[in-house]
Amino acid sequence: MKTIDLNCDLGESFGAYTLGLDKDILPYISSANIACGFHASDPMVMAQTVAEAEKNNVAIGAHPGFYDLMGFGRRNMTISADEARNYIKYQIGALSAFSKTGKLHHVKPHGALYNMASTDYQLARAICQGIREVDDELILYGLANSQLIRAAQDTGLSYAQEVFADRNYNDDGTLVHRQHEDALITDEDVAVERVVQMVEEGNVKSVTGKWIDLQPDTICVHGDNPKAVQFATRIHKALTEKGVTITPVNGRLG
Repeated sequence: MKTIDLNCDLGESFGAYTLGLDKDILPYISSANIACGFHASDPMVMAQTVAEAEKNNVAIGAHPGFYDLMGFGRRNMTISADEARNYIKYQIGALSAFSKTGKLHHVKPHGALYNMASTDYQLARAICQGIREVDDELILYGLANSQLIRAAQDTGLSYAQEVFADRNYNDDGTLVHRQHEDALITDEDVAVERVVQMVEEGNVKSVTGKWIDLQPDTICVHGDNPKAVQFATRIHKALTEKGVTITPVNGRLG
């Protein structure tokens, strides 16, 4: 039986500001990437989000980003390998403190950190090393076919190839930058069709019409997408009807 993980970025509210419909989306996903206080969130939000995820039997992962609350972690920053490694370790440690078991399932870098590491091997390697130094059983969620995946393979870290339900792709397999008007997919029908294509056929069409080969282990729906709940609901339904089981990913090695 074919299986796939459906993940969502959650816990990105902060203080008096609410972002996303976390409680509504949790029943339809199998893993959650929870913000750790650098790009979004705070201790109260982290505690509540972890508790809700555990209540729904959703696998909990850290979603570490750049130290950039004002820019929501979506602005590029220049940091050293040591900084990258320690940023990752700090945020994993912060989130794991709120788990009943104290152990997380995975780590998925956020925003600009994720996109930069997808093409920058040294940054990707530093991220993987930081993860391993905390817990070498954690699974890295990284952009399919990217430098994050290569770095995980080289460092012996378990990984999951991630694809996106609500983002468009460039010809090289990277995500179209959010500054471009065609970066986001807002049509539910298109999103569902693309996800089924990626899972069943192992490819996706870029913005120019080029087919990109993929081996998806996990599918991301962004929690701050206004249609996140509708996307997750319909994707879950469509895959289930195709005989695909939605379940947390085990991760690949090598």
